[in-house]
Amino acid sequence: MFGLFGKKEGKAGEDRVAECQKKKDWAGLAKAYYEMGVSAMEAGDLEHAQLWLHRSDTIYSADDDVYEKVGDKIADDCSDRIGRLEAEEGLLYNAVPAEISEKAEELSEPQVRIWGLLSAARLAALGKRLSGIPGCEVLGELGWAVDMMARSLQEPPTQEEYQHLMDVCNGLYALNGKPGYWCGQIDVPGGAPFQVFDLNGMMGVEQELSGFIDSHLRLIAALSQGVEDPAAAAESDIVGCTLLPDYYVRTGGGRLEEVPQIRAELERIQSDYEFVCDGLTWEKVGQRIAAYQALDILAM
Repeated sequence: MFGLFGKKEGKAGEDRVAECQKKKDWAGLAKAYYEMGVSAMEAGDLEHAQLWLHRSDTIYSADDDVYEKVGDKIADDCSDRIGRLEAEEGLLYNAVPAEISEKAEELSEPQVRIWGLLSAARLAALGKRLSGIPGCEVLGELGWAVDMMARSLQEPPTQEEYQHLMDVCNGLYALNGKPGYWCGQIDVPGGAPFQVFDLNGMMGVEQELSGFIDSHLRLIAALSQGVEDPAAAAESDIVGCTLLPDYYVRTGGGRLEEVPQIRAELERIQSDYEFVCDGLTWEKVGQRIAAYQALDILAM
């Protein structure tokens, strides 16, 4: 499944991507990823199709000029293919979020929010490392953001803290429109380099983080005004974002469900679910968050 191309064709695809990145030819990069995605889809390799087509969509959707150069024909076909992939129940990309959503229905709103905070905490160490890439500095704020959101569930934040969290939210939302997101990478001890673009899976980790923080900001505002805001309701989409499937698909890690790091994350997600169901205390939540913020989720 993970031998998407023959050696010659695979090298050609990699070379084309590298050349487009070097020249900052973003339309060319979007087209290259689109063609790689189409080839994968036609070969029945749906995970690579998911990876490459979503990358193409992210690039041309971020800039009107790039979109114009890519053209409606490619963009429309890419969107259509992504829609078909989203209907594939057997893909981990779809199956895990569906299961998480089903479990979340059994939880109260505060439990869902804390479940999400625990997952966000596990992204803090990776975010700190990625923040050294130009344009990706906001990822270094994840640890602070998680701590602040946890505190704000116990006592109101200051205006400065609220504004800072809003800045983080906005910075995360804008991240996937930056070249650093499309080209930057860090070394991984004992493994292949991790590309910032590997965050693009699961509907975009940084986008889910932004949405999660946005709902929290709305909650804080609603509580301060003594009103209810339906948009402040906690969502469970962030919970599965720690799986980082794009990284393991791109680097040929094998069947996703059998990748050790993904299996470990699935176990943590289940453990966190049981944790939030079992008599929460802020002391226990704080301890779990602190432990997760020190965790390297890419480690074997």
